[in-house]
Amino acid sequence: MPETTLAASAGPKTDSIATGDCLKTMAKWPAACVDLIFADPPYNIGYKYDQYEDSRDDHEYIEWTEQWITTCARLLKPTGSMYVLIGDEYAAETRVHLKRLEREHQLVFRNWMIWHYTFGQNCKAKFNRSHAHLFYCVGTAAFDKWSVTDPPFVFNRQAIAVPSARQTTYGDRRANPKGKLPDDTWYLRPQEVEKEGIERYFGPEEDTWYLSRLCGTFNERVGWHPCQLPESLLERIVRVSSNEGDVVFDPFVGSGTTLAVAARMHRHWLGCELSKEYARKATGRIKQAAETGKAHQSTQADKGIVRGQPKKKAEAHKSRRDQVARESQSETLF
Repeated sequence: MPETTLAASAGPKTDSIATGDCLKTMAKWPAACVDLIFADPPYNIGYKYDQYEDSRDDHEYIEWTEQWITTCARLLKPTGSMYVLIGDEYAAETRVHLKRLEREHQLVFRNWMIWHYTFGQNCKAKFNRSHAHLFYCVGTAAFDKWSVTDPPFVFNRQAIAVPSARQTTYGDRRANPKGKLPDDTWYLRPQEVEKEGIERYFGPEEDTWYLSRLCGTFNERVGWHPCQLPESLLERIVRVSSNEGDVVFDPFVGSGTTLAVAARMHRHWLGCELSKEYARKATGRIKQAAETGKAHQSTQADKGIVRGQPKKKAEAHKSRRDQVARESQSETLF
């Protein structure tokens, strides 16, 4: 797919990752220049990344979150969509800010979704954490009068529709033959993924998202970044909220999952990443996805994992904080 320029002004070329502070980078780009934004920011839970320590004062973190979300809203086309993934700690504050932006006619809020996962948590004195929050918004064209059969934003319903219970269970002739949309709670069953591979994530007869977070032993895990999302999560989002040739933007590229999925699904990709090393490795992963059309795969041997032996992690270390913070960090999503 050839590179394109976002605007005649000083907009960057697509199919590239800009290194540096995303706020400074995005401020230089023209407004209304991207079709789909997916953001999985640092959660302020104490991780020490390559070039960033995820440990800010609450007020500072919330202020920063509001700044980058507002800046992303400026970049979103009126017909575009934006998804924000966040943990428990600041989900409420994030929702309040999105509501404020809607009052200011900068975007329209559509769904507060829950991603429910069941792998890897083992709390000692409270209930295990098993979910993350996914906010879905669309551009300003949705403020105008529109019909659900012809929304003013990209929503490829049939690309993700699944058979309803009326069809699969009850044989009800009143059932819509085109199926139904998936629910807004996505349930994860990693045991099927391990057994049957990545294709098992979305069964043709199911409306729930069987989608595991990526553990260190999973073949899709790159091993050099501490926070990696499964490609299937992004694949459904890219499929429903963009078309081929659209520009998909990720302000926190990290391991490159969003852009790798966009590339292999024939979208233009654009990202920001603070770390030059992460950007370099992510770019390699993205280009490989574009060339092969396949999700990343690596063996346990590639990552230095030996069954039955503790792994010496090739990942970022967590910061040293007080005991309460360390306990909280042990229960984080990634």
